[in-house]
Amino acid sequence: MVGSTHEALHRIFQKDPALLTKALQRVLEVPFPEPREIAAMNVDLTEIEPVERRVDTLLRAETDEGTYLLVVESQGKPDERKRGSWPYYLAFLYEKYRCEPVLIVTTQSSATAKWAAQPIQLGFPGWESLTVRPLVLGPDNVPVIADEREAVRDVPLAVLSAMTHGRGRQAPAILESLAAALKTIDRDSAAVFVQFVDSCLDDPQAKQMWRDLMTAIQYFWRHPLAEQVREEGREEGREEGREQGRVQERAEMVLRLLEWRGVPVSDPVRERVDACTDLDQLEIWAQRAVHVTDAAELFAEE
Repeated sequence: MVGSTHEALHRIFQKDPALLTKALQRVLEVPFPEPREIAAMNVDLTEIEPVERRVDTLLRAETDEGTYLLVVESQGKPDERKRGSWPYYLAFLYEKYRCEPVLIVTTQSSATAKWAAQPIQLGFPGWESLTVRPLVLGPDNVPVIADEREAVRDVPLAVLSAMTHGRGRQAPAILESLAAALKTIDRDSAAVFVQFVDSCLDDPQAKQMWRDLMTAIQYFWRHPLAEQVREEGREEGREEGREQGRVQERAEMVLRLLEWRGVPVSDPVRERVDACTDLDQLEIWAQRAVHVTDAAELFAEE
């Protein structure tokens, strides 16, 4: 299971390598040639000497214009040590494979994106021996995909959008659109994307909303990522009674979904949901809470 934002922000390109060239062409507007074939490579750049150097993700792209090595580095904050390691990675890869290396940096931070985009120039001013110009994917250029139809058209890009922008006031629309789009692809791929997004959501409210959405569409709790969350619920359930704990958790989820989507919840609606002890009924309301525009619509057919 993916355990960190760092891992998710580069491993998504291992899961869907074509997303990386798409991001270069459409997000960064770099005229990168269309690959005929693209494959993951060994990320270990360790030399015989006991100095370990690893890139985050390394892909080999075969194009009509030649072969390129796509080096993806996930960056959480500025790190001046990269002034040495990134040029080293590129020079080593070129020497080893005799292919042109391209450095792509992914980040959730605008400040880190601005830092990473600065050219690394080695040598004296006006006569640099080496210049490294990273391509950066971050919140200032990755598109915000908050429309369900747009998310369905390009699910991997919608996943990258959620991973990059899954915080603040746009989070509910982004996550709702992606949740709907995941139902249109195969379950194994969706399971991986679910974990990537969960790993990147630092905001506790956004993370909880994402898990609620996945539960509401009867999907999230079937995957490994949910086992930790489910175990926490089981522990709480043992203290208060397993069935009672599940009912209370599902009722809270219904109300959280409405509140996160900006749907006003009146006292009568809240009281009716809290008073319900039928787990199946709460499940129906949870599914409706993803779509209704008025909280009273939860009970429309009753």
